[in-house]
Formats: sequence, structure tokens, C-alpha cells
Amino acid sequence: MTQMIIGHLYTALHAGCASAVARVLEAHDVEVDFLDLDPDDISETLESGEVDLLVSAWFPRDEGIVPAGARVIGNLYQPRASFAALTPMGAVNALSAAEVTRLVVAEDTREALDSALKCLPALSSLPIEMVGEAALLARLEKAKAADEKILVAAMQPHAVFHSGLLTLVDDPDEVLGAELSARMVLTGPAAARADSDLIDELSEMMLGNKVMSALDYAIGVEEQDPEDAAESWQRGRLIPRDA
Repeated sequence: MTQMIIGHLYTALHAGCASAVARVLEAHDVEVDFLDLDPDDISETLESGEVDLLVSAWFPRDEGIVPAGARVIGNLYQPRASFAALTPMGAVNALSAAEVTRLVVAEDTREALDSALKCLPALSSLPIEMVGEAALLARLEKAKAADEKILVAAMQPHAVFHSGLLTLVDDPDEVLGAELSARMVLTGPAAARADSDLIDELSEMMLGNKVMSALDYAIGVEEQDPEDAAESWQRGRLIPRDA
């Protein structure tokens, strides 16, 4: 197989992941093209064969988008909605308005937070501020400067978790939901043409949340080109060796 079209959502996070996967494909002499996708177009694009490889879908949430005959491979990173704070705090189920004065939630995590608050009555009356994913880092920098006592709910990986601003808050009962698996969807025709060694290598590929947060930061905050950021990852420059 000499050519493959990678489809991915148009966010910095997904563009970085797609570019990292492309490095593996190119090492197998596969020519790669990218196609930015709107969430509503993913299923149709996979069904039509317009893309060969989707990077990435979050399972089990996205099981319904997999077309007949496609292969789901890999476990690139592990997305999960998480609580975090600007300073170390105890477990979220032990917090109250004495420790937290405001909840700041990323837009894509609002539904999970609303569900979680049903299990956290001590926090349910606090004001909630919803922020777009791209604006979250600036909002947290402002909160830190003002010494606000906020509790953040956001999806990992994210650039904010590479910034050094946040400390994760333990969620022992997983009230924000369980960990997901970011996997690739290889369409049936592409799987039939692909070299088995390539499929095996993709299946074993692991980026992890720390690398993905760093990619998101490099692309979304530092405005690096996704392919340049992926090259930094491949060469071991994206994250310090002792990180």
C-alpha cells in the first residue's frame, strides 16, 4: 500500500495525533494525506471510503461510527474527564464550598460535570463557569493571578495539563465517568491493502495522555505545525527525558 488518507477532527489535539500516526506510516513508505472532519461527517466519510484511517475515535463512546468490515486497532491514549485545581486538594468527594468557590468546566465536559454534581451535593450549589476548550488555559492563568479557589473539570489530554498550572484532584468514585480508549478505525478496503507489519505496528503504537497534552500545547498554544510537533515527539524533544 503506497498511499493512505488519514481523517481526523479539526482540533489541535486530533491533528497532532494524526500527524504522529503519519510518522509511522511514512516509515513504511506510505504517502499520507490528511482530511479534516466535522464530527457530524465522520460516519458518512468512513462509509464512503473517503478516508482510509480515522485517527482517532474514543471507545466505547464512538462504537456506532464503525462501518461494516472496518478494523478497530490500537490504544493510542486514554481520554477521561478529570477534576483538577490550581493547588493540591483532597479527593473531590471530600471537598466543599470551604475549599472551592467556583467550578470552571470545559465546554466538552459540561454534561459529565452536571451528572457528577448529582453525586457531589457539597459542590452542587457553587457557581459554574463554562469555557471553550481553546480559552481554558487563558482562564486558568487569570484565575491563578487572582488566587481564585476554583475546581476545574476538563477532558484529558489537553494543553492545560502540560502547562504546569493544574494538579489532578482524585475522583475515587469516577463520578465524571470512566476512562476511554482512543483507537484508530481502518476501513475494510484499506485493511485489505495494508501490509500486515504496518497494521501490527499501528496496533502497538502508544502515545499516552502526557504526550498528547504536550502535542495539544505545542500546536494549540505555541502554534507549531502539527507535523513539526509530531517530529519533535518522534525525536524525543517534545517532553523532557526526565518528565
